[in-house]
Amino acid sequence: MILQSAIVPAILASAIWGAFALWFQASRAGWARVLLPLGWLAVATAALIGLARGHHLPAWLFCAALLVLLAWWWLGVRPSNERQWMPEVARLTQGAVDGDIVTLHNVRNFAWRSATDYDARWETRVYRLSCLRSVDLVLSYWGRPAIAHAMVSFGFDGGQYVVFSVEIRRKVDDVFSEIGGFFRRYELAVLASTEEDSLRVRTNVRGEDSYLYRVRMPEGAARSLFLSYVDMATRLAAKPRFYNTLTANCTTIVYQLAKRIVPGLPMDYRLLLSGYLPEYLYRLGALEGAGSVAAYRRAGRYTERARATLDPTRYSHNIRVGVPGVAAKARVDPS
Repeated sequence: MILQSAIVPAILASAIWGAFALWFQASRAGWARVLLPLGWLAVATAALIGLARGHHLPAWLFCAALLVLLAWWWLGVRPSNERQWMPEVARLTQGAVDGDIVTLHNVRNFAWRSATDYDARWETRVYRLSCLRSVDLVLSYWGRPAIAHAMVSFGFDGGQYVVFSVEIRRKVDDVFSEIGGFFRRYELAVLASTEEDSLRVRTNVRGEDSYLYRVRMPEGAARSLFLSYVDMATRLAAKPRFYNTLTANCTTIVYQLAKRIVPGLPMDYRLLLSGYLPEYLYRLGALEGAGSVAAYRRAGRYTERARATLDPTRYSHNIRVGVPGVAAKARVDPS
């Protein structure tokens, strides 16, 4: 009786999961994108009807065959680095470490005039670990307050910054779907870029609302975190991996990297609701220079300063003016 009562939810769960998986994996297959999920649901419906009429054996056989078929097909869905990518993710960052020197290849430094008008530039840049001075968390919002894209910017002597961003590696004509992110719809990328590119495009081109927070880290942790990003980016270039809305996104990967450096970091719902990461960092005592989360948010919001900056070379300077924990800066210079 227990086994019989379990078969109905098993068939329903497998049917729904399989339909979603077929829908997202067949996104470019024309009518097949509709027919395959419908066919899958029709077979599941037939099994449930048979079960309701007392034909338990066919229903059991269907359930077993369904799970085997799903597993066989799903294991064959593999990530790849060889697809028709959008220009902004056409290349993957790779790094080489030689003592104090880190060389990053394919650092993105696009000059954006609009979402479709830009100069594509991929550069090789060299950084000295001994010159690493700061770590900033950047959150960029495009709608809902609970969801933001999280990036980490590392600051070096001389006003040099490099941003690491965990991205969906979008293919040409891809449209993002949170649900699709559960079904191996997108590959994962860890991209290094300049702030004039990845931060400026969000505020000045896409119209997003952005915030910067100076993060306090233990001795040596910033260096370890930087090297962790370099390592992850390089490994993804050699062995692709799928993005996952829950387990492999911009904030969960930040946590997975950070906990290697600061053992015992507590899990928290704000690691999924990335828009509330400042509250999480405040709880950990990782923010400097202000007495409350509200004060951090007010001072860390740089959207207007960014949009007023006409000269991209002044961007990094201007967005940090007045940010808690950052050394006092001069006024915003839009020129």
